Amino acid sequence: MLAQTALVALASFIAGVSAQQAGTLTTETHPTLTWYKCVSGGTCTAQAGKVTLDANWRWLHSTSGSTNCYTGNAWSSTYCPDGVTCATNCALDGADYSGTYGITTSGNALTLKFVTPNSNGKNVGSRLYLMADDSTYQKFDVMGQEFTFDVDVSALPCGLNGAVYFSEMDADGGMSRFSGNKAGAKYGTGYCDSQCPRDIKFINGEANVGNWTATSTNSGTGSYGSCCSEMDIWEANSVSAAYTPHPCDVTQQTRCSGDACGYPSRYSGVCDPDGCDWNSYRQGDHTFYGSGLTVDTTKKFTVVTQFITSDGTATGTLTEIKRFYVQNGVVIANSYNKISGISTSFNSITDEYCKEQKAAFGDTTSFQNHGGLTTMGQSLARGGVLVLSVWDDYVVNMLWLDSTYPTDCTKDGCYRGACVTTSGVPSDVETSASSASVTYSNIRIGPIGSTFSGTTSSSTTSSTTSKSSTTTTKSSTTTTTTKSSTTTTKSSTTTTTSKPTSTTSSTKTTTTTTTTTSASGATQTHYGQCGGIGWT
Repeated sequence: MLAQTALVALASFIAGVSAQQAGTLTTETHPTLTWYKCVSGGTCTAQAGKVTLDANWRWLHSTSGSTNCYTGNAWSSTYCPDGVTCATNCALDGADYSGTYGITTSGNALTLKFVTPNSNGKNVGSRLYLMADDSTYQKFDVMGQEFTFDVDVSALPCGLNGAVYFSEMDADGGMSRFSGNKAGAKYGTGYCDSQCPRDIKFINGEANVGNWTATSTNSGTGSYGSCCSEMDIWEANSVSAAYTPHPCDVTQQTRCSGDACGYPSRYSGVCDPDGCDWNSYRQGDHTFYGSGLTVDTTKKFTVVTQFITSDGTATGTLTEIKRFYVQNGVVIANSYNKISGISTSFNSITDEYCKEQKAAFGDTTSFQNHGGLTTMGQSLARGGVLVLSVWDDYVVNMLWLDSTYPTDCTKDGCYRGACVTTSGVPSDVETSASSASVTYSNIRIGPIGSTFSGTTSSSTTSSTTSKSSTTTTKSSTTTTTTKSSTTTTKSSTTTTTSKPTSTTSSTKTTTTTTTTTSASGATQTHYGQCGGIGWT
């Protein structure tokens, strides 16, 4: 058990006269994004959702004017001598979603550009949250359900990550628990994940200025981190893809410091930083996902994730996380494991799969140590906020997702994708891949078999099985057959749009004046399941 003094429970902090303020210089207008709730039989009803930009990307300025409280990678010593004073003096402002950040929506489609030139230089990456209304995040309970979306990763090369995941954030962004937070979900506050990230600028309604150390041109880390369980539905580019549960010991967003954050020792924290991942390439199938392969990443496809419980209900214990794809009207079962020492019957995440995978790869059993699927399921039952992002990796260049990592490793488990080990360097990809983008669309949730339809793949040679009798068994014949009637056609009201033309690269600059009208670019530090053998 970790020493409780290492944790600072957010609920115990009273901000007093301080406050993380909401600005008024730029009107905050949340882009609309339609998503769908489905019922057994396949009828899906449109939901009027919106998205909001994470607070880390936003312009932070003085409450008395427009002077920056944070410029480049440094806090203003005038306005932010400490966290409490900074929260009183500074305000998060509204966002120009398309002009500054390259974020656009159309119907049920969200497009995120990787690099967007703007008046202050350029913005790199973005992180957004789906909202129930203008002041509340949408919370999802996926236990005994399936979560489905369409994605176009054709313009995401090596070194980039288009991520879709659930984090156990507060629905109001922390406003009700912390009197110091006056901005809330409307302005994208309250982020947490299983890496207990220390780059978050405001935690507990106060600025994370203590021991702030620059890590890039636009980012740094402070003394505190923000922890919570995280379910990575999708971390991918056009070369590799992974889905990964990350359980934590804490049961809500929790502020940490030192060992509890997993710093400096990665595995000392309250969360599982590695997770138990399924990456088809890492599991030995190098012909399943990629350009022109079984799941052809040059074209849009559908990603289906099923959360199977012990009794098939929302209150059961999480026992399995299954994955399917749909492309060109064909349902594609997930690939099967091909690594020696791990059963070749596995094509989904179960506790037994995780046990065998960790043993075969020689990985730390952090996933099991933090409760495995049982703990992950408890978090999902409490509800997760949907996060949609695109980012590059300033720590290990995304090699944990799409290349060989560690780079000198020749063992099973180190081969994660076909990208060369010199790829993914942020200073390179922010120029060479400046026109990159990802489009997410047609987000759906509903009972098992309700959110997608299609015929089974004629190339499927092994049948998939499930602990839940409601999960359709894929055809094991060589002919294409119709899926079980439990899976029906989606609502015809769903639409998708093609990606807009991406912008050309622009030299990144750091704001040097004392006033600004938009935020300087932030860099994403959600590191996914980047652990494994030899992580440093």
